[in-house]
Amino acid sequence: MKYPRKVKMVDVGPRDGLQNEPMPVSTEIKVALIEQLADAGLPVVEATSFVSPKWVPQMADAAEVMARIRRKPGVSYPVLVPNLKGLEGALAAKAEEVAVFAAATEAFSKRNINCTIDESLERFAPVCDEALAKGVRVRGYVSCVLGCPYEGEVAPEAVARVSQRLLAMGCYEVSLGDTIGTGTPAKAQRMIEAVAKYVPIERLAGHFHDTYGQALGNIVAVMELGVATFDSSVAGLGGCPYAKGATGNVASEDVLYLMNGLGIETGVDLDRLVDAGAEICAAIGRENVSRAGRALTAKRASAR
Repeated sequence: MKYPRKVKMVDVGPRDGLQNEPMPVSTEIKVALIEQLADAGLPVVEATSFVSPKWVPQMADAAEVMARIRRKPGVSYPVLVPNLKGLEGALAAKAEEVAVFAAATEAFSKRNINCTIDESLERFAPVCDEALAKGVRVRGYVSCVLGCPYEGEVAPEAVARVSQRLLAMGCYEVSLGDTIGTGTPAKAQRMIEAVAKYVPIERLAGHFHDTYGQALGNIVAVMELGVATFDSSVAGLGGCPYAKGATGNVASEDVLYLMNGLGIETGVDLDRLVDAGAEICAAIGRENVSRAGRALTAKRASAR
């Protein structure tokens, strides 16, 4: 099999991982996590989101988080923005990269952001225009690319249509999210092949949740097609409120262990990443769902 020589890892734990935590997570804990991930060598750490505190109270301290993090040269700290108001907050916080999000199915779009796919894209067009005019990079997300909690199977062509429109808006990269984690390697490949007809493969990223234990298999499958950027979450933080039993994004430690085993360069230090996962889980009283993280922590303990 031919795999990429180098893979870019994007850790979304501080935002996607923490946003659904039921108990408030302090700004201090968030800042410490972001800095640990950057110090471990992650080139991209999704820091927070500028959304209404009414809907996502966990992200109410977005401006403070951005003000307090020590920004490491060469590391990107993107923030999620749902609209122009969110972009205003991001720009005021000196964000250098923002992310917008759309869904591949109408039902999920209506339930998640209360509008149709077309309406969501129309809402994001001025956000992208304004961000790009200010010299801020824009990344696009597509949700439910391999399955929808309301519509079931998702046609690859539907994913391709939304991805193409995000690219046309100026997104430098489109992250394709298996939001409920039902995808399998063959389906993942078919979806990537459909999208790659309209979006260059080097501008695609994989964002796989591990609900059914298929995330690493999906990553390997789409790497065979040339995808070389993957979102993951330290310690497997997160979960999808729309999928019963969802375990959140694939754990960054597990992805890195896979990449190391394949001899693929990432620039990320596994020991430091394991430390970050263990510390955030201890800080918020959450179980570490990273298999590699747990195994390496146990191995260290037995060696003492």
